[in-house]
Amino acid sequence: MSEPFLIVGLGNPGARYETTRHNVGFMAIDEIAEDHMGSFNVHKKSNADILETRIANTKVVLAKPRTFMNLSGGPIRALCDFFKIPPTHVIVIHDELDLDFGTVRLKQGGGENGHNGLRSTSQTLGTKDYYRIRIGIGRPPGRQDPASYVLKPFSVQEAADLGAICADAAEGAELIVTQGLAAAQNRIHSK
Repeated sequence: MSEPFLIVGLGNPGARYETTRHNVGFMAIDEIAEDHMGSFNVHKKSNADILETRIANTKVVLAKPRTFMNLSGGPIRALCDFFKIPPTHVIVIHDELDLDFGTVRLKQGGGENGHNGLRSTSQTLGTKDYYRIRIGIGRPPGRQDPASYVLKPFSVQEAADLGAICADAAEGAELIVTQGLAAAQNRIHSK
């Protein structure tokens, strides 16, 4: 039996942030949970909402940290410790300013590109060698501050496309678990 995976969506807690660009990681995790007909429960030891499920024959923990984005690493580390999941089996789904809206890209390791959720994750895991599913939200228009832009809701037009985008991210995560990164990249990057 293979080691379990932790699939984490990054976002900010609370209704105020629910539909913002920064919360697209939460939206993608909700898509996976819906596919597996499960609901999240509070995991008090990690301060995260989690759903334990299986993808193929592999145990998977889906998680949404209950902390703000810049403190995501604490719950992620606590979940890894609790479920005995190595960092190489962590998949983090997050928003990415440097990708056009709707683009989904998968990779392992690399930098954080100024993303505070990734920075926190790398620091607490003690490595950058975990999977990332990057969901493009595009750059802010004009001179708008990126920190302000990521906390704004998607436009009506963008929101109409979110279901399909989150479905691609969810499929990418499941393919990493079942077939590995290269197969997942081949499928998702060709869309």
